[in-house]
Amino acid sequence: MALKIKLTKSFAGASADQRATIAGLGLKKFGEERLLKDTPAVRGMVFKVKHLVSSEVVSGEAPARQRRKPRKIVARDRARAKREGQRA
Repeated sequence: MALKIKLTKSFAGASADQRATIAGLGLKKFGEERLLKDTPAVRGMVFKVKHLVSSEVVSGEAPARQRRKPRKIVARDRARAKREGQRA
């Protein structure tokens, strides 16, 4: 199961903790939608800002987030590959 969450109202004038909750849900722009796993933590976050978002339960699974390497590691790997290319 997954929750489809949409930011339906502007969060201008909302308290700092409500803004942080919206950011935690991954919503940045008015009208933006996210598909999140249906967990108690996410449901609690939605309840906290229920006057700003709309949510519905959707069948299926939420997409798994891809882990990304830190920029420092990516730059290091590129530099190593470039060095190896010059040696050959």
